Amino acid sequence: MRVFAVLALLIAMPVWAAAPDALPEGGRGKVAVVIDGDTVRLEGLKADVRLVGIQAPKLPLGRKGFKTWPLADAAKAALADIVNGHTLTLRLGTQPQDRNGRILAHIVRDDGVWVQEEMLRRGFARVYTFPDNRQLAVELFAAERTARTERSGIWADAYYAVRAPDPDGLAKDAGTFQIIEGRVAGAAKVQGRVFLNFGADYRTDFTATIVPESVGMFAKSGIDPLTLKDKVIRVRGYLRNYNGPTMDLTHPEQIEVDAAPRAEIKPAP
Repeated sequence: MRVFAVLALLIAMPVWAAAPDALPEGGRGKVAVVIDGDTVRLEGLKADVRLVGIQAPKLPLGRKGFKTWPLADAAKAALADIVNGHTLTLRLGTQPQDRNGRILAHIVRDDGVWVQEEMLRRGFARVYTFPDNRQLAVELFAAERTARTERSGIWADAYYAVRAPDPDGLAKDAGTFQIIEGRVAGAAKVQGRVFLNFGADYRTDFTATIVPESVGMFAKSGIDPLTLKDKVIRVRGYLRNYNGPTMDLTHPEQIEVDAAPRAEIKPAP
């Protein structure tokens, strides 16, 4: 089996990559309630805690018209099984709060279990990073890869399959978070934006773009996306439709790279 290498591994890792314990502490306590597969509320804290670095299947949580993602209840149950009865320590990242006022934290149990890593290993979450919260991505990817290889949890459900860059299938899924894998047919920089095209016709085929304000972050990481032509890469993020299905990449951790295509790429459902 070929193993994907996170692009961030190509550069010197920052000091935060050692373990969650290297991050500043943001409080501790026992769980008062598990809200969904990546959100909890601790006793004595007014704000909810969002498990940074992962995304579990989503529940509506009062959002009108929102459809429950497959296995969302199972993900919530898995998180409850991991955290209930334990004292939890919050470890804060670069951005400790989101726009909804939730605390963004890595969570470590009193016995040393890293909750994010355990959710990924059980197959009930995907790696989900942001430009201002990229800590521990290498370790998170390793845990996700194990679960995906073993088809644990969500990885046995076609809804979460790694997708091929089929434009017709992807166009129907605009607005959803997807992981897409394929060979880069062309790489170009136009007016500051980098385009990674996965087909011969950029007007209809799937394209991943690096937005101009993020190109500098890639450069500082020692990554030149223009060298990805002819390489097989895996990208993750939300899809939108503009000249075919498109995904905006805002930081290097959204890309994984390998030297050849993998047989287990799933066709678009």
